[in-house]
Amino acid sequence: MQTKKSKDRFIPLRKTDLIQACIDSGDLSGDNAKQFQLLCQLIMSTLHFEYHKNLEVLKDNYAPFDPNSDTQPLQDLTEEQLNVRQGIFATAFAEVLNAANFEKITDQDLRDALDEESLFKVRLAVEFNDFSEIVFYRRGEYQKTETIRKFWGLKKDKITFTNYDKVAVYIKFKDKDYFTHHKKAISNFEPGSTIIKLFQNVPKADLEMLFPNSEVRMRTIDKAIIGGSAIAGGAVVLVTKLGASIVVLAGLLSFWLGLSDESVTISNQQLVVLGTGAGVLGGFIFKEWSKFKNRKLRFMKALSDNLYFKNLDNNAGVFHHLIDAAEEEECKEAILAYYFLIIEGPMSSEQLDAKIEVWLADNFDVNLDFEIADALAKLLRFGIVVQQEHHYYALPIAEAQKQLDTRWDSIFNFTDN
Repeated sequence: MQTKKSKDRFIPLRKTDLIQACIDSGDLSGDNAKQFQLLCQLIMSTLHFEYHKNLEVLKDNYAPFDPNSDTQPLQDLTEEQLNVRQGIFATAFAEVLNAANFEKITDQDLRDALDEESLFKVRLAVEFNDFSEIVFYRRGEYQKTETIRKFWGLKKDKITFTNYDKVAVYIKFKDKDYFTHHKKAISNFEPGSTIIKLFQNVPKADLEMLFPNSEVRMRTIDKAIIGGSAIAGGAVVLVTKLGASIVVLAGLLSFWLGLSDESVTISNQQLVVLGTGAGVLGGFIFKEWSKFKNRKLRFMKALSDNLYFKNLDNNAGVFHHLIDAAEEEECKEAILAYYFLIIEGPMSSEQLDAKIEVWLADNFDVNLDFEIADALAKLLRFGIVVQQEHHYYALPIAEAQKQLDTRWDSIFNFTDN
């Protein structure tokens, strides 16, 4: 297996490892290194508190649409209230995904995926009219090369395809009236509900398997294999086991159609022959139908096996995963930007962006598009970096600690009336 990463926003390092790498670089003296580590703890605590609030917003506004909810609502929401909740949730969810450095999969990418042949040799059909909203997000896009076997393992081919490290799925079903009007069966979902899913290691060509209503369909080659087998098997049965029955039936048909004046009397022996022939024919048809169903079941098993190992979380559980991922990314961005400003001195955003990207490439072989605007916006909001014209200045570590400590103390600033 070979992989070739493309440029992405995601920083594939743990924040604690990144902090340690900054300290191990030797650019900070012993005491400054300890103080820098404490400052990083303050940054992480501040962002953790902020993202806890984001998590509560997601949970509260998703609750009316959660198909897995095990709590009882205290009031019935109007259609207008539900639409407001849906809008707030969709906006907050997109913001968290962006903070976690996910990218939206375009409609064109989705259409391309549906047109491409599945790597698992499974043809799927998706009924898009069942949904009122469909949004896919991905993180970690790269080219991947794998060896696949063909013709029962007799031939091996290497194929290169686009793969995604993570894929988040946001789908809202249409309401109950739609399914009633179109006489569609409702199974495994609630009309009007919104489902959220998170998957890992998904080939672009197999995005359609992530839809909740995807159905396995037989490919042309599978139909040809089954059809060819049925024709060959039917010919053998016809010649070896149905010959006597065909002779009797041919005589009856000739007499009934007026092609022959000779009447046909069916004896008990001929009845047995006809009965045996009917049984053989019925058994052959049942056998071929079973082959078709079994082949389809194998495809369904291949689909479910792949989804089992690719599925990371569902619905409200996805929020915790994404919030943690967003918090990690925000911390890494802020810490790296502050670190380079404190050791290199004032820089423009372009200079700082280039410094960080080169450092990551040289030290970790990581080629990415660093989110410099987002990183500086956080540091300016925290008050530990100031901007003068086109350059950014980091407060000394001790002053930055005091600034974040003061900011933390003011979060719950209760006063007596």
